[in-house]
Amino acid sequence: MANSLTNPQQLSFEKLFTKGSSPQDRKLSHDLVRSLIFITAEDLDIDLGYNEVPIPKVYSTSLFDELSFLPELDTKDLYSKLLGLNPNAETYVACLAQVVRARLKFERVLKTQPLSTMEQVGPRSLLQFGSIDNEALVSLLVWRKWLYDIDNRAAQDTGYLFEPVIAGAIGGIPYGHKNSPIRRSSGKGGRQVDAIKGAYAYELKIRITIAASGQGRWSEELSFPEECIKSGYTPVLVVLDSTDNPKLREIVAKYQTAGGQAYTGEDAWQHLRDEAGAEMGVFLKKYVELPLKTMVQQENSRTVLLPLGLSQEPFGISIDVGGSSMRISHGDFAPLEDEADIPENAADFLPGNQTCFVEFETQWGSPLNEARTRFLDEVRRSRCC
Repeated sequence: MANSLTNPQQLSFEKLFTKGSSPQDRKLSHDLVRSLIFITAEDLDIDLGYNEVPIPKVYSTSLFDELSFLPELDTKDLYSKLLGLNPNAETYVACLAQVVRARLKFERVLKTQPLSTMEQVGPRSLLQFGSIDNEALVSLLVWRKWLYDIDNRAAQDTGYLFEPVIAGAIGGIPYGHKNSPIRRSSGKGGRQVDAIKGAYAYELKIRITIAASGQGRWSEELSFPEECIKSGYTPVLVVLDSTDNPKLREIVAKYQTAGGQAYTGEDAWQHLRDEAGAEMGVFLKKYVELPLKTMVQQENSRTVLLPLGLSQEPFGISIDVGGSSMRISHGDFAPLEDEADIPENAADFLPGNQTCFVEFETQWGSPLNEARTRFLDEVRRSRCC
């Protein structure tokens, strides 16, 4: 089969194999990319002509096994065939790849997050020294810190995945504060924005709780819609959990008063599906909405937490939760990363995003980073690609 990819599609194909800058990032293999192509074809009812291929599941361990799906097939030719049958599959594969990369990265985070030393956590023993046996207290402090670090990394990496993938699914682009077209009212820099789509600036949240972050952070949340309006954008709040509380009512009112839009609960999911369209609506439903709703339903049905067991072995850590076990090989420790903002390159996995910057660099004859900034200033209200 002859390769018939356009230049932008060729760039999108190459991005599927691009490794991130984090030490824990992993590069997708050709086997994994072929798997994602077959998964996309199955999800979108695209007949690639290979009905005998067993299709793995993204949310399972089978996807990460050593795969060998039709190794005689050229991955690029398979990708070209997929896009020839449905060009909209390009973004679908890109977003699926981002989900898989995030899961592979977190798998490595579990393996590389080091256990703490008493130099790091020892002073905390003053709060409980003498309450339990000294050996038990040492283990408790170390386990507690390791779980905290893991959870911190999970929260960070979820943010890097959740917002950019939803942004891509609805046809938008996320921006960190450096390149954001939403300017602060103080005139000092920009505001991180989860997605810009045309003249709309999206704030995407799983939930708003009554115990929202501190007063300073909450003031930042409340000032966002007005800063969007002043920057020439209509603010759109999307909160997937509609559980009522005063904070949720306050921020919804703030968006509506400023002239923006606010969607919560089922209305939020429906708005995202409408914006995503037919193909990416399938992606949102299957890989974002269904898993999140499943976890919420599970939480609502439980009466008590299942018992938790942690044990250290010579070359790994075993975790048992209510009889379900997992073992983590542990070594090659890597330092904890700490990035509060969406990375400036968070949207680079989406088809076309890097292309427009390269074209702009050629037009202006300036370095890519400078071209990227000037590009964003010139076309704040629309996407070029």
